[in-house]
Amino acid sequence: MTKKYLIYGCSKGLGRAIAQAIPQEKDQVFGVSRSKPFDAKSNLVWIQADLSQPAAAVTAVQTEIQDTPLDYIIYNVGIWEQEAFENTYDFEQSTPEEIIQIIQTNITSCALALHAFIKNLKDSENAKIILIGSTWGLENHKGKEVAFSASKFALRGMVHALRETLRAHRIGISILNLGYLATECDHTLPVEQVLEQTEGALIPLTDVLAAIRFILSTSNASCVKEIDMPAMQDVNI
Repeated sequence: MTKKYLIYGCSKGLGRAIAQAIPQEKDQVFGVSRSKPFDAKSNLVWIQADLSQPAAAVTAVQTEIQDTPLDYIIYNVGIWEQEAFENTYDFEQSTPEEIIQIIQTNITSCALALHAFIKNLKDSENAKIILIGSTWGLENHKGKEVAFSASKFALRGMVHALRETLRAHRIGISILNLGYLATECDHTLPVEQVLEQTEGALIPLTDVLAAIRFILSTSNASCVKEIDMPAMQDVNI
């Protein structure tokens, strides 16, 4: 049976891997990103949108999708502070503009997208929403990045609260709280080579794709609320 996907952040990294590896050739895929995917599959309809401008972004996507029924929404968007994850990071050095951009892109755009397209999901017999979160959104992590962490905690809040709204419609909503990913390694690269190149310190994209496939394979009688997936060697959490 043909499925319809709405995938955010489809042009690179994990989002590109999701758009290429998860849908089948017969499925219809709407892919949202600021830059055009350089190797998109033929079944992907690209929608250009700058998610740091939430209202304009949701309008752009609505214009393309309109009343098309959706089976799955996968929101893979996340930006962070310029000096994030470095010893040089200092919250006091973040500009107000940078903080606002992170919140707009990571939180506001997500909330508006879910608000806009729940009606499209209601037409599916087994609709799923998957948000890509981070271990920076888990309790007692050791990261210092304030705006990024706040945005990832907010995504978890959306999942917990929206589940209560979506329960009546049997729409599942999940979040994957991911650690450090091997985004520089293509998802088609054998896992053994990824582990060798990263010395086993980064999560292969195929591991994340496996988690997404698991969620999408579940029936509408269950709701996978959260999956925490830190890297094995990650001492941040």
